[in-house]
Amino acid sequence: MEIIRRYGGDILESPGLQLEKTLMQHGDMSVYDHSLLVAERCVAVAKVWPGKVDMRRLVRGALLHDYFLYDWHEDDDSHRLHGFTHAGRALRNAKRDFEIGSIEEDMIGCHMFPINLRAPRTTEGRILCFVDKVCASYETARGIAAAVKRRVHVRGTV
Repeated sequence: MEIIRRYGGDILESPGLQLEKTLMQHGDMSVYDHSLLVAERCVAVAKVWPGKVDMRRLVRGALLHDYFLYDWHEDDDSHRLHGFTHAGRALRNAKRDFEIGSIEEDMIGCHMFPINLRAPRTTEGRILCFVDKVCASYETARGIAAAVKRRVHVRGTV
């Protein structure tokens, strides 16, 4: 967490990331918590990565990868293709609110590969793409398990 605060403290304290605390991502996890978890796991992967990784850019790109700033669960036609469009929206918002370089652009814009057809070109982008999928899968499965548990509990059967 020290590395994340060192390189991304300004992002963590920003109004946009504070808004993310109120927006749900997967299961019962907020977009903020998801982004923080992804950043933490990206740092862990980078520490054992065999090549050079720009830790500052990795942290900043990971924190901003889902910086789309809306509730995609709302019944709104503009959210209908969220999985396909949110990377572009996150990139536009990140460029508007922060100074980001080409590595962060690659990370944010390509993190939904292969749903979006542009593959990450940077090591940091590849790490994020992989870690985000692992975290999203875990969060979704955890949410499904909790829903099943609630349903079984409500029915009174085991």
